[in-house]
Amino acid sequence: MIDQREAISEKAVLIGVITQLQDETKSEEYLDELEFLTETAGGLTVKRFVQKMEKPNPKTFLGTGKLDEVKSYIEAHGIGTAIFDDELSPAQLRNIEKILDCKILDRTNLILDIFAQRAQTSSAKTQVELAQHQYLLPRLTRLWTHLDKQKGGIGLRGPGETEIETDRRIIRDKIAVLKKKLLTIDKQMAVQRKNRGQMVRVALVGYTNVGKSTLMNVISKSDVFAENKLFATLDTTVRKVVIKNIPFLMTDTVGFIRKLPTQLVESFKSTLDEVREADLLLHVVDISHPNFEDHIASVNVVLADIKCANKPTVMVFNKIDAFEHETIDADDLITEKTKEHYTLEDWEKTWMNDYEIESIFISALNKDNLEDFKEKTYNEVKKIHIERFPYNNFLYDEFSE
Repeated sequence: MIDQREAISEKAVLIGVITQLQDETKSEEYLDELEFLTETAGGLTVKRFVQKMEKPNPKTFLGTGKLDEVKSYIEAHGIGTAIFDDELSPAQLRNIEKILDCKILDRTNLILDIFAQRAQTSSAKTQVELAQHQYLLPRLTRLWTHLDKQKGGIGLRGPGETEIETDRRIIRDKIAVLKKKLLTIDKQMAVQRKNRGQMVRVALVGYTNVGKSTLMNVISKSDVFAENKLFATLDTTVRKVVIKNIPFLMTDTVGFIRKLPTQLVESFKSTLDEVREADLLLHVVDISHPNFEDHIASVNVVLADIKCANKPTVMVFNKIDAFEHETIDADDLITEKTKEHYTLEDWEKTWMNDYEIESIFISALNKDNLEDFKEKTYNEVKKIHIERFPYNNFLYDEFSE
């Protein structure tokens, strides 16, 4: 009997490489994430192909032999899509498509497709559309198999213009229109931020699917869309939150990811401005994910790119309810204890002993340690509030008593 999901999902093979910069473990991690991305986009992964090489082939990404192996599998199993874990150049895309004769996507294209599915507001839709057009422009050549010049005739004498040149011009014009539209949206959002007054602003940041929206719902008692899929939230949500006697604004932002397409960073400027203008960052981490430290590093890279690395930050280690670790038998004197064997208590000691970084371990879903989280957030917001409104100091003293 055919699996219902298999019947309705688009079947795909995933393709990655092991290089000097990306060992076997890292390659496997990236492909796990690519499979989750594929599932989020509505696809079904049926097989993975990995090749070990010094660096990807500049013409075909993979070697000829490996591509032939992929081609044979695709033809034998009726697969319609091949997804590569890295961004392909226009030439690579064109050459691979000729060899495999099926739909070819790269990681960037896949992420853009998910963003297009998830975009709800005019702002998000415009930002995604701009990123898609910027990605498409240098790759237009693969869309045309007939590049004959237009026929001559009255008013069309001379070299004419190829269809691809016409399309490039149309897309450039479209990009210009979208950029103007985004400028208007940016101004509107800037006015909205200005109208919020001097209230302290707190932004939830973190890798995609770490539970930011769930935490937002619990703290602000709102109903922000939350789902166990990548990029469930694209549209920035701002809610007023009051803890004890201090009101502040909390913002739920789009999740980051490794190898985040540069087109998205550029087009989502207005969304990232919410992070830039925040007074405090709550960096939410999925402690149950085996590669959470890599996720932290990836988020920090993006924060550095948008000049937010030095903002006051609290590390919020979420999903402690789902945390698991490898155990070592008490009689085992050979196995060396590594991070895979760390208990939750070990991780708490590791992070909480770094006095430069405030941290808290919670479960937003089960509301574990939520009161501690609120207390820590309150103390951090209070520091900023006192600096901004020194004449209100008596309120804190009164409340403390």
